[in-house]
Amino acid sequence: MNADQLKKRTKEFAHRSVKLAMSLPNNPLANHIRNQMFRRSTSVAANYRAVCLAQSKASFSSKMSIVIEETDETAFWIEFLTEEGILSTKQCESLLDEAHELTAIFVASRKTSQRKK
Repeated sequence: MNADQLKKRTKEFAHRSVKLAMSLPNNPLANHIRNQMFRRSTSVAANYRAVCLAQSKASFSSKMSIVIEETDETAFWIEFLTEEGILSTKQCESLLDEAHELTAIFVASRKTSQRKK
């Protein structure tokens, strides 16, 4: 998968995450999770674009670490939604799978970059 495909995929992930977050009920916990999902999932897409513009291997690795953290945190909030019974596992399964796949891709990319130092 090349950088342009991942840019598209991370942006789609952000859109899907935002739509899921917007579907949450209006209560204090769901509102908190909604805001976290807005921040984290959109950060994945925005920061991946920054990864693509990194000017050094150190910068690439640092920026990729942020993308990994934000993707994993989005997965955490999706898992939390199901554990709290706010949404069903079925409603979140596809997006959670995508979060895990993206995390694995980004971790592998960072490892490859670090090996090439």
